[in-house]
Amino acid sequence: MRRSMIPMLVAACGLSTPLVAQHAIAGGIAATVGGSWQVEAVDVGYVQAVHAGPLRSASIGGRFGQWVDESQISGGSRGFVAALVLQTRTGLHRLADVGSETNPSAVGLDLSFEGILYGSANNPLSEVGSAWGAFSVLPGVRIGDADHVRYGLVVGPTVFVGPQVEVRPFVSVRIEMPMAHHKRP
Repeated sequence: MRRSMIPMLVAACGLSTPLVAQHAIAGGIAATVGGSWQVEAVDVGYVQAVHAGPLRSASIGGRFGQWVDESQISGGSRGFVAALVLQTRTGLHRLADVGSETNPSAVGLDLSFEGILYGSANNPLSEVGSAWGAFSVLPGVRIGDADHVRYGLVVGPTVFVGPQVEVRPFVSVRIEMPMAHHKRP
């Protein structure tokens, strides 16, 4: 396949869904827990609908918060952390509908894949360093449809890659709000 065809295929995927379901703003609370340190952060991002095999959305966003050294009972170190988050997500495996018959909301399962590039100021965690990456595979439960507000809970492993590899549990509560598209008069 020629490289010049890739942008055309991406545009065709974006144009193949209704406009209301193509774009969303996402936010949430994320935590990487366990061991002697943890990351507590807020996520913000932009979600785009895609149709690439089983994947139905892709997003780019930021994670901003703090890391906390939990190895001491009092006076543990803290610092600021920021991250670039790239995510893809499978379609919703619908389990049930909740709500009224005229306006039901889907409840289902999906799977998210995240690639994260972290940076940290004044990080005393010598085993990780001031910049590190992570990859997460996150099964999730979602409530809502693509053209309405969606809520989600994801829990899974995060593999930190830096001077050494470390696996931590990750948990996040997320919300996605579709962006409105108004026709010009």
